[in-house]
Amino acid sequence: MTQPGTMTAMSQEMQACVDACMSCHAVCEETMSSCMQMGGQPQMQIMRALMDCAETTRMCADMMMRRSPMSAEMCAMCAKACEMCAEACMSMPDDPQMMRCAEACRRCAEACRTTAGARM
Repeated sequence: MTQPGTMTAMSQEMQACVDACMSCHAVCEETMSSCMQMGGQPQMQIMRALMDCAETTRMCADMMMRRSPMSAEMCAMCAKACEMCAEACMSMPDDPQMMRCAEACRRCAEACRTTAGARM
């Protein structure tokens, strides 16, 4: 029996999603730093996608960890932000940091879609 005020353990699927979100957040932050060093107008478009993705992944992980009743909806939105960011990063296929970010975004998007489809 669960004591009042305690939470059940997070499922492996949800924990994997939190981990993917936190990893994606970190890579997006690193990639933003790389973009700022490059400068230029094309990077500004990518920066917007990186900022949206970084904030969304952080918020999504936070909401899952506190078992928010809106977690599933946030996971769905996070998956969309991650896909958009991956596409933006793919516009610079010769940049290893951008490709690393696109990969992290796609992993996170997949984990978020899976979690959004599951009951929280």
